[in-house]
Amino acid sequence: MLTLYSAKGSGGIAVEAALTLIGAPFEVIDSYTWDDSDKASGDKVLAANPMRQVPALVLDGGEVLTESAAILIWLAEQYPQARLAPTPGDPARGQFLRWMSFVSASIYGHYWAKDDPRRLGVAGKTVEAVEKALLERIAECWGIMGAQAAPGRYILGDELSVLDLYVAVVSRFRPRRKRLYAVAPALGEVVRRVDADPRLATFWAERMPFTGRWEG
Repeated sequence: MLTLYSAKGSGGIAVEAALTLIGAPFEVIDSYTWDDSDKASGDKVLAANPMRQVPALVLDGGEVLTESAAILIWLAEQYPQARLAPTPGDPARGQFLRWMSFVSASIYGHYWAKDDPRRLGVAGKTVEAVEKALLERIAECWGIMGAQAAPGRYILGDELSVLDLYVAVVSRFRPRRKRLYAVAPALGEVVRRVDADPRLATFWAERMPFTGRWEG
């Protein structure tokens, strides 16, 4: 049994979606690290990750994996029968690793500062300016990815991968989906297809339900 520290609406949802498709047994411990009114909930993840961030995956032997991209790549490699990533030697492997790293470093990595620019030592009106600049940078990066990737039905071709799950989840965060559709329309088509995957219908409804606010 794998143990996953996650939370509804968080980046951990991409990992939960992958595990759902794989069919591996796992337990979720919700840890709402951003909820200042329930610090005890957010502190749960400290048992696995001193960064106080989700997701964190605890393996059967007690080993801990953190970082969404690393967990998703590891899961795809450990469960090759699920066909959720190009295997080593596959011509698409390089682009898979490239874009997994890009989403992690160039997009998802901005949210720690965007969610509270005061973490960078800024104050007053500068907080709003920094947040706006980071949102613009995130949109710019989606545009760069959209211009350079060459999606088929999915980002890497005609088979769904953990990269598609990752982008489908992260693109729901601010500046929201409508901005993604505008700057990277091909990626927009992909994430809509992931949203509609019947294998994940019940999962999305329970863990990251579709509401107007996700569109933006």
